[in-house]
Amino acid sequence: MEFSIKSTVPGKHRSACIVVGVFESKQLSASAASLDKLSGGLLTSVVKRGDIEGKSGQTLMLHSAPKTLAERILLVGLGKQEEFGDIPYRKALSKAVATLKETAVPEAIFYLTDLDVKDRDSYWKVRQAVEIIRGSVYQFNQLKSKKENNKAIALKKVTLDVANKRDISAGERAVREGQAIADGMDLAKNMGNLPANICTPSYLAKQAKALEKVGKKIKVTVLDEAAMERVGMGALLAVARGTHEPAKLITIEYAGAKKGDKPVVLVGKGVTFDTGGISIKPAQAMDEMKYDMSGAASVIGTLRACAQLQLPINVVGVIPTTENMPGGSAIKPGDIITSLSGQTIEILNTDAEGRLILCDALTYSERFKPAVVIDIATLTGACVIALGKHPSGLLSNDQPLAQDLLQAGDFSGDRVWQLPLWEEYQDQLKTNFADMANVGGREGGTITAACFLWRFTKQYRWAHLDIAGTAWLGGDQKGSTGRPVPLLTQYLINQCDKGREKTLEK
Repeated sequence: MEFSIKSTVPGKHRSACIVVGVFESKQLSASAASLDKLSGGLLTSVVKRGDIEGKSGQTLMLHSAPKTLAERILLVGLGKQEEFGDIPYRKALSKAVATLKETAVPEAIFYLTDLDVKDRDSYWKVRQAVEIIRGSVYQFNQLKSKKENNKAIALKKVTLDVANKRDISAGERAVREGQAIADGMDLAKNMGNLPANICTPSYLAKQAKALEKVGKKIKVTVLDEAAMERVGMGALLAVARGTHEPAKLITIEYAGAKKGDKPVVLVGKGVTFDTGGISIKPAQAMDEMKYDMSGAASVIGTLRACAQLQLPINVVGVIPTTENMPGGSAIKPGDIITSLSGQTIEILNTDAEGRLILCDALTYSERFKPAVVIDIATLTGACVIALGKHPSGLLSNDQPLAQDLLQAGDFSGDRVWQLPLWEEYQDQLKTNFADMANVGGREGGTITAACFLWRFTKQYRWAHLDIAGTAWLGGDQKGSTGRPVPLLTQYLINQCDKGREKTLEK
C-alpha cells in the first residue's frame, strides 16, 4: 500500500473518497466544516437530519457531493470532543477502514490525521494511521485453494493530511517508520498464522535467514541439536526429546552501530506447537498452540523493521525453537535436567516448557555482552487471567529498563503492565531434589515464571514480556496480532534517539 503526506483543502483535490470526522452533538470537525462550506451545506443537512450523530464507531458514506472533486465522502463518528484521545482516534481509523473495505475504493484522503488528539503530535497521528490502516487490510489466505474476492485489496493508495505544511517532514518520517513496523508485523502474523506442519523450527530458521536479503548488516547463525549438545543446552534439548522435528537455536545479529557497541538482545520463545508434553493440554482450542512461537515471530519481525529502517543500533535476536510433544522419549514429571548455566531443574509439569528453552537462551545471550536483554514469550495462561487481552505482562530486574518499555508501549499503543518481581516469590520454586522446580504452583503463576527466568539473568539488565494474552485473538477475529513488534521497534527507535541526544551533548 502506498502512503503519502499532504496539507490540502478538503474537496479541492480529485479523490475516490474523502474521510472526515464528526463529533458528538453533531459537531463537524474543522476539515468536515471546510468540506461542508464547499459543498453548500451538505454535511450540515445530513447531520441535522440525524443520519449520523457523531458517536464513536458510527460511519456514513455520502456520494456525489456538489462542488467537490471527491466521488465519495465518508463521515466517521469521533465521540465527545473533550474526550478525544488515543483510543477514540484509533477506533475512528479502524472504523473508517472497515467501511472502505466494503466498497471498491482504490484510494482515499484521510483528514482524521489533522484532528487534535490530546498530547499527540502529527508524527504520532500519522504513524498510528499507517499501522492501523495496514493492519486493517491484512489478510491471510495463502492456504486457501480458492482466493476470496475480498475488496480490502482495492484500497491501494492513501493520502494522510496534516494541518500544517511544516508537519510534512515529520509525517514522511512517520510513514517510513509505520510502514517498516507494519511490514514486521505482517511477517510475524504470517508465521503465527501458519499451521505447525508448515511453521516448524526449520521453517523459522529459513525465515530468519531470509532477513539477510533485507540488508548486509544482518548475519544469521543456526545451531542444530548436535551443536547445542556440545554447548551444553540441556534444558532446551530436554523439551525437544519428544518430537521428531529437529530443534534449532537461531541467532540474528544486526550491526547498525559501531563494532563493540553493546547490543540489545531480544530472546523469543519459539515453541512451534505445544501439546503440553506428557502433562498434555485439554483438546479444546489446542489448535491455537501453533501460536506458541509468537515470541520468536515478534523477534524476527522486529529485526526486519530494524534492518528496513537502518537503525543505528546493534541488535541480536536469539530464538530457541522446538515442538513440545508427548513422544516416548519426552521428559516426564519428576525428571531432573541440567541447564546451560549448570543449574539443575526438577520438572513438575512438562507444560511449563517455555521457560526451559528460554533459560538456556538467556544464558547463551551472555556471550554477546549485552546492554540489555528482553525476552518475549507466550509463557503463562495466568497472565491472560490477570491482564486480559489488552496489555502484555512486564517484569524486570532493572527499573529504568522497565520504564523505557512502559514508555515505548504507551507511545506505540502496544502497551505493557508491570508486575512485581519480588524475592518472596522465589520460595515457590523450591524443591527437595534440584536447584529449583520448573513451576511454582497456581498462585502468582506469571510472576513465578519470571522468577524462574530471573535466576538465569544475573549478569545483565533484563526484562521479560509475557505476551500470552496479546499475541493472538480467538473467535471470529482468530489470528496473530503481530504484537509486540510495535513495542519492541519503538523501544529501539527510542534508544537510537537517546544515542543521538548524547552525541549532540558532547
